[in-house]
Amino acid sequence: MLTIGNFDGVHLGHRAIMETIISRARAHRGQAVVLTFDPHPRKVLQPDRAPRLLTTVEQKLEVLEAIGIDLVIVEPFDLDLARMEPERFVREVIFERIRPVEVFVGYDFHFGRDREGSMRTLSETGPQLGFSVTIIPEVKMEGRDVNSTRIRSLLEEGAVEAAGELLGRPFSVRSRVVEGDRRGRGIGFPTANLVPENEVLPAVGVYAGELRIVDAGGKEAAEGHPAVVNVGRRPTFYEDGQLLAEAHVIGFEGDLYGRTVEISFRARLREERKFPDIDALKTAIAADVEEALRCLERD
Repeated sequence: MLTIGNFDGVHLGHRAIMETIISRARAHRGQAVVLTFDPHPRKVLQPDRAPRLLTTVEQKLEVLEAIGIDLVIVEPFDLDLARMEPERFVREVIFERIRPVEVFVGYDFHFGRDREGSMRTLSETGPQLGFSVTIIPEVKMEGRDVNSTRIRSLLEEGAVEAAGELLGRPFSVRSRVVEGDRRGRGIGFPTANLVPENEVLPAVGVYAGELRIVDAGGKEAAEGHPAVVNVGRRPTFYEDGQLLAEAHVIGFEGDLYGRTVEISFRARLREERKFPDIDALKTAIAADVEEALRCLERD
C-alpha cells in the first residue's frame, strides 16, 4: 500500500492517509509505504516562494516510523523529475519501482511536469497498470482544512497549542547546543543556546516546553526534561539583538554543549519584554519556571 506526497509536518490530515494505508497493509499482510521528496519541489522550482518547512527530513522519518509506516522512500527532487510527464511518472516511478497494489493520495495531490498530473490521471493510469487508486478527503478542524500553511500561520502568531492540535503532537525543533555569552548562568538560570535545524520557529516569546537529548542515531531519548524556552532578541541586554532561541532546562545539571536536542513547544507563557534591571528579569524567569511546570503537569 502506497501513498505519495511531501507530508511536511506529518499533521492530522497526513495521518488520516497514513492510518488508511497502515490498516490496509495489515489487512493484506503487505507493507505500508510512503514516497516523499527532498528537497521540497518548490525549493527547486520556485525557491523565492518555497514554504519554510515544519520538519526536517530526519524528524519526518521518525514520525512516520513511530506511527507504523514500514518503508519510506525519499526521492531526490530535481529538474529532471520535475519535467517528467505525468504518465511516465506513474509508470516508471510508481509502478516499475514500487509495484503497489493500492495507492492512496490526498484530495489535492498533483504531480509531473507543471503539476499536470491530477487525480484523473492517476485514477485512469493506475488500473491499467494493475493498482487501484483511492482519494482521501480533507481533514477539517473547526470548519477549516488541516494543512501545513495553517500550522505555519499559527506558529507565526505564537499559538503553539493550536498548532500542536493540528499536528497531533507538540511542535518541535531539533537543534545543536552551542556556547553562548553565559548570561543565563550568571543570573542563576543557565540556558542551552540553540542553533535550530528547522526552518520554522514560533513567534518571539517565552514558552513552556520539553527538551530531549537526541542520540547519534537521531532518535529521541526516552526522558524529556521540562524547560522554559525563549525565542527572541534579549532586549534587557541588547538594543537590537540577534534573534535567538535558548532553553533553561529546569532542574538539569548536565553538560549539553555540542549535543543535539529536540525542543517541543507546549504552551506560550508570555511575550518577550525588556526589564529595568537584572533583579526584575530574575523574578520574571522564576515565575516562568513555576508557570511552565504547571502547564507541563496539566499537559
